Amino acid sequence: MTDQIPDISDLTTVARTASLSLTAATAGVKNRALEAIATALEERSREILSANQLDLVRGRENDMSAGLLDRLALDQSRIASIADSVRDVASLPDPVGEIVRGTVNELGLRIRQVRVPMGVVAMIYEARPNVTIDATVLGLKSGNAVILRGGSAAFHSNQAIITVMRDALESVDLPADLVQTVDHLGRPGATALMRARGGIDVLIPRGGAGLIQAVVENSIVPVIETGTGNCHVYVDEGADLEAAERIIMNAKTQRVGVCNAAETLLVHEVEAERFLLSALTRLATAGVTLHLDPASAQIARQTPSIDSDMWVEATEEDWATEYLSMDLAVRVVPSIDEAIAHIRRYSTGHTEAICTRSLQSANRFQTEIDSAAIAVNASTRFTDGGQVGLGAEIGISTQKLHARGPMGLAELTTTRWIIEGDGTVRP
Repeated sequence: MTDQIPDISDLTTVARTASLSLTAATAGVKNRALEAIATALEERSREILSANQLDLVRGRENDMSAGLLDRLALDQSRIASIADSVRDVASLPDPVGEIVRGTVNELGLRIRQVRVPMGVVAMIYEARPNVTIDATVLGLKSGNAVILRGGSAAFHSNQAIITVMRDALESVDLPADLVQTVDHLGRPGATALMRARGGIDVLIPRGGAGLIQAVVENSIVPVIETGTGNCHVYVDEGADLEAAERIIMNAKTQRVGVCNAAETLLVHEVEAERFLLSALTRLATAGVTLHLDPASAQIARQTPSIDSDMWVEATEEDWATEYLSMDLAVRVVPSIDEAIAHIRRYSTGHTEAICTRSLQSANRFQTEIDSAAIAVNASTRFTDGGQVGLGAEIGISTQKLHARGPMGLAELTTTRWIIEGDGTVRP
């Protein structure tokens, strides 16, 4: 097995060398690189979109799901939005050199903990050409070289994007090897990244549960684990039902193939009939297939606008499913206690939302549910690097070490202790 793993030591070596060019680079140097990338993405968008069409055609031929096709697809509007997010990252403060904490001790030693780059950051991800750009620009701004494995589904898109970004880096006199890919090596390239301990400082998987689990179980390189998003929306007793309906429609239907889309709706039994008569109709009319528990199914049967082909009976599997499609599991619960228990049992720890007018309910939801993000009277779709002020994100972590929730610039740095004295020795 080992002799089948490609040797990528040359690649990691040049990445390490390239990263040194950013060690002492000012924020201005890095920001010029990001502006060059943003401009190049816009000016060469036709080239990128042509490559993306090849991937989309292949995806449809391979019966790729609607959610994955949505993640894969680029158009002029998305490229413009991505270029804007690159400029947003350029406008953010440079995390490198930030003093996390500091003190002067009783001996007069000046002690401070300072942010420094990781060095070489690798990512393994699926069908997401936007991640190719996000990972690169966040890596560059935080002083790192990046090595990417974007998967076969987005092969042509990623090759075109990486070529554009490498050319942009060279245009501002930075090494093109600050961004590299192992896509040409196929799946063995992903294995090579997992085995490149010492050559790669941290590995970040981003994709489905199978991909993430494979990386976590097989990598000997330190991993920041991103997570799947079985996200919940709970409508509490006494909630503003019009607002709750807006929230579930946004959380479920705005963009289905993303990890912060809602997959389960829980409704307090006191509000169930009044809320679901309207909400189920709107969801079904929008094209959502409803997976209903007995109580919500009874309401659906009483609703003339909901045909029998718009819903199915929910199974145990539905409660644990991240659909990434126009599907939604719905359950009526007798209390907030049951809602919290349900979420604790089935959540993947990504994002949960509560719609409530009760401060007590909001506080309980925030403190008793152990997820990376909690939304109160807001859509789950706000768990996103750009939305929370990070400019972009390299992923959303559901683990508890080093980084949790949307990960931006700071999460791609580590720290170093600087201890300054005047010939000081320890007594």
